[in-house]
Amino acid sequence: MAKKAESYNEAIEKLRNIIAEIEQDKLDVDLLTDKVKEATRLIKLCKDKLYKVDAEVKKVLEELE
Repeated sequence: MAKKAESYNEAIEKLRNIIAEIEQDKLDVDLLTDKVKEATRLIKLCKDKLYKVDAEVKKVLEELE
């Protein structure tokens, strides 16, 4: 069964948690690389979603003109 894609808000919340763990020195050095990789994936996901929404909004606005 395919995994449900994360929503923008879910990704942002995960990013906030990762940042908090890093800022509070709660991460073991051995896990830091994995958390940074996960954060990078989440940032890309959010960026892609924002670009997609931006393009859709522009298209709708153009149709109104």
